[in-house]
Amino acid sequence: MTLRRNLIILTGALGALSLGAVAAAPAAVLNGLSALDSRRRAAGLRYGPESRQQFDLYQPAGNAPAAGWPVLVFFYGGSWRSGERTDYRFVGEALANQGMLVMVADYRLYPEVAYPVFLQDAAAAVAHALDQAPSWGGDPRRVFVMGHSAGAYNAAMVALDERWLAALGKTPAALAGWIGLAGPYNFLPIKTLAVQPVFGHPNVAPDTQPVNHAAGSHLPALLLAAAQDDLVNPRRNSETLAGLLQAAGAPVQWQAFDGVGHISLLAALAWPLRALAPVLPAVRDFVLGPAGPTPSGTGGQR
Repeated sequence: MTLRRNLIILTGALGALSLGAVAAAPAAVLNGLSALDSRRRAAGLRYGPESRQQFDLYQPAGNAPAAGWPVLVFFYGGSWRSGERTDYRFVGEALANQGMLVMVADYRLYPEVAYPVFLQDAAAAVAHALDQAPSWGGDPRRVFVMGHSAGAYNAAMVALDERWLAALGKTPAALAGWIGLAGPYNFLPIKTLAVQPVFGHPNVAPDTQPVNHAAGSHLPALLLAAAQDDLVNPRRNSETLAGLLQAAGAPVQWQAFDGVGHISLLAALAWPLRALAPVLPAVRDFVLGPAGPTPSGTGGQR
C-alpha cells in the first residue's frame, strides 16, 4: 500500500471524528507512527491536587541551551467533555523533536465540572510551567500556550483574559505568545447541543468569548485553521479574532490551510502526515524563529 493511500485512508478516518476528539484507534495509529517515549522525560506529573491535574513532559534530545529550551503548554480538544493526554503523545514527540520542551496537560471535564473550572485548570498548568521551567531546563521567558479546538479556546482565554492567571499571581504578559489550532473563539449563541450545558446555556455571558478579550492584548499569536472546517468555522472564529488582535496592535499570524479538516489539521503534526499541511514548521518558526537552532538527535524524518 502506498504512502499516499495510507494518508488518504488515515485522513478520512480522522476527518470523520466528532468535534475536537481524536478517537482511540486513530490516536493509536498516530502514536504508533511516532518514536514513542524517545522524547518523554516524565509521565503523570502534577500541577495540582485533582486527579486530572496531571501532565506529561517531553524533552528535546541533548543538553539544554544556556538560556533553556522554549516551553510549550499544550491543551487538547474534545468539546470540554473528553480527552486524555496519553492520546497526544504524537504532539509532544513532534514538538520536542523540533527543540521545544512540551507539557501535554489534562484538565477537568464536563460533567465533573463546567465553565469556568477548566479554564482555572488551564491557568494552573500554565502557572506551573512558568514556575518550574528552569528546573526542567526551560526558559521561563519563553513560555507559550497552545491548543487545538476546545484546547485552543483554553489557550486563548488564558492568554487574553487576565482573570485566570491573575488568580494565581501571574499575568499573560509573562507569556511569550500563544498558538491556536482550529479554535472556537466566537461561538455565541451556542448551537452545538453537547456544548450548551458546559457553558450553562442559555445564560452564557459575552465574556466567555475570546473575541471579547482581544482589545487589550499585545501577545504574539499564531492562529491556524482548516479552510474547509465544517465544525469550527475558520472565518467566524480564527479570522475574526486575528482581525481584532491586529487592531489592538498584537503581532498575529493567521492562516487557513486547504487539504485538511478540523482533526487532520492537528494530525499533520505527526509523521508521516506532515505533507497534508505545514503545521509543524509554522509552529516551529513561531516559537523558535525561522532561523531557530537545528535540533540535535532528531531521528531523521520524525
